[in-house]
Amino acid sequence: MKNITLGMLLCTSAMMAQKAKPYSKSLADDSNSKFAKVWNVDMDAVKWTNGFWADRFNISKDTMIFDMWRVLKDPNISHAYRNFEIAAGVQQGEHFGPPFFDGDFYKWFESVAAVYTITHDPKLDKLMDEIIGVISKCQREDGYIHTPVIIKERKEKKRTEFENRLNFETYNLGHLMTAGCVHYRATGKKTLFNLSVKATDYLYNFYKRSSPELARNAICPSHYMGVVEMYRTTKDPRYLELAENLINIRGLVEKGTDDNQDRIPFRKQMKAMGHAVRANYLYAGVADIYSETGEDSLMTCLKSIWNDVTNRKMYITGACGALYDGTSPDGTSYEPDSVQKVHQSYGRAFQLPNHTAHNESCANIGNMLWNWRMFQLTGDAKYTDIVETVLYNSLLASLSLDQKRYFYTNPLSVSADFPYKMRWSKTREDFISCYCCPPNIARTMAEVQDYVYSVSAKGVYVNLYGGSALSSELKDGSKVKLSQSTDYPWNEKVTINVDLAPKKAFSIFLRIPGWCNKATLLVNGKAADVKLVSGQYAEINNTWKKGDKLELTLDMPAKLMASNPLVEETRNQVSVKRGPVVYCLESKDIPAGTKLADIAVPASIKLTPKEVTIDNSRMMSLEGQAICTPSGDWSNSLYKEIPADVKKVPVSFVPYYAWGNRGKADMEVWVPLAR
Repeated sequence: MKNITLGMLLCTSAMMAQKAKPYSKSLADDSNSKFAKVWNVDMDAVKWTNGFWADRFNISKDTMIFDMWRVLKDPNISHAYRNFEIAAGVQQGEHFGPPFFDGDFYKWFESVAAVYTITHDPKLDKLMDEIIGVISKCQREDGYIHTPVIIKERKEKKRTEFENRLNFETYNLGHLMTAGCVHYRATGKKTLFNLSVKATDYLYNFYKRSSPELARNAICPSHYMGVVEMYRTTKDPRYLELAENLINIRGLVEKGTDDNQDRIPFRKQMKAMGHAVRANYLYAGVADIYSETGEDSLMTCLKSIWNDVTNRKMYITGACGALYDGTSPDGTSYEPDSVQKVHQSYGRAFQLPNHTAHNESCANIGNMLWNWRMFQLTGDAKYTDIVETVLYNSLLASLSLDQKRYFYTNPLSVSADFPYKMRWSKTREDFISCYCCPPNIARTMAEVQDYVYSVSAKGVYVNLYGGSALSSELKDGSKVKLSQSTDYPWNEKVTINVDLAPKKAFSIFLRIPGWCNKATLLVNGKAADVKLVSGQYAEINNTWKKGDKLELTLDMPAKLMASNPLVEETRNQVSVKRGPVVYCLESKDIPAGTKLADIAVPASIKLTPKEVTIDNSRMMSLEGQAICTPSGDWSNSLYKEIPADVKKVPVSFVPYYAWGNRGKADMEVWVPLAR
């Protein structure tokens, strides 16, 4: 059952009996995606064995998905599942909560199916069957399903779909499609998948008969990924037609906005615009469409937008969407001189505030999904570098170490003295009124193993490093097994063992991360005759046999990172990075009585790794000597003379993802540089 992480989704055409053995073709049969260069392995092909991600997956499967189910099914907390029960007629009441609750529930369901793919826990299978039984009673005969509308229709006896462009119908349908494909791969059952087929048929017929203006109902377009996934699974050409038409009809919208990325047609977009979640989902979906059509204009736009995001609008943590509320610099398509509000906005180039950084978790995950697809289309390691950056930083920071509490936004600086009440909590919460992020985090955590390895016409790509075992097939169908042993990201050494290999030669591609300036590689104890270039994959071609060993060392000293001087908020400041992990300074890790705002880092600082444990989670801190310039009381003061007294103080940086797990504290990713 090939990988199907959120959207890498690639399926095969074989359709199985309701309780047939789970098919084990590709995670998205991207194997038939004509314009991909790298393909996913099966969903059950990779298992964590030990180390960083194994520890996190174990907490996800044992704690997070069950704790989230507790929240979702309790009508006194979220009402998400109760909405399905009311729409199904098994409970009485009114719809309650945001219109995108259905899609959020489907995302959580996807996480359960993804975990089941690895564990085959019968309790999860039974739970999914029960839930599907309820969802199936909510769907209209024509395939439409959206609980706010279904509940209203049954009471008013009239159809009301797509009356409100902010009703998120297509968003919810898209996540149903994805969840249906994942469940099908995980179990071999077509129960939820059949609902997804009916929903896709409905959407196909709806767009056939509707006006272009209805494209504006495509708020947060997860359905682009979902429709392409359905095409890959069924091979129904109507679904690819629908996917292409989604782009075409978007370009015909009148009175379009940056907030929904339809102010101008997509094929004319060369910069990231507007709402970061909606934008990143759109870019990921368009990448999926390109993989099937190879339309050059789409790739031209995607590469230009990627450059704009990566080199002008992305945080060092891989996070996106800097502004709580921004404005479109270009107005609207019909009033270009107007000032248009854009929520969760990308903002202008180099506009990257820290205290007020929005960085919604869904936008960060969308960035990862988009970059994963760009890697599949090109085989270029620069995209995998960003996947890794998001995973270790902006994704994990959204989640408490015990995986029971969540951030909606992800600032890079927090101060108790900051005089504004932020819209979202400065502490992680078990339930957020806008609950789209937690289940998105859950499904991503359940699917990280699907990104570790890929296959190409030449061999196997090793994209991420972590204790794991791969049992898969090369493109010609020959069997291959690899295993990784490593303490990455805390240790620089990675050992890859060949446990099974075909008799003919094939290549193993090792990613040399962009952050690594020096790497060495031994093959069976001897230096490999291959050039190891930062930010590229190193290809090692060999006739491999069982027992062969590759030993990769990725030099990972702690580094001080600077930003482009056009980023005003971080000019003359530095952040700390070791390997793929971005660090931060919390007020708990500086001397008592010292203010975090008074700390500066010398350019010559020596940072020493030290193993620590926070909330039962092992990690590496970085210890060193910083400079403190006590500034005293800033009450009712905007400017002050710089004090002359300076002293050295010990500091300890911790991974950014671990901040806020020891109670309330001030935090900074960017710290002033003392020269």
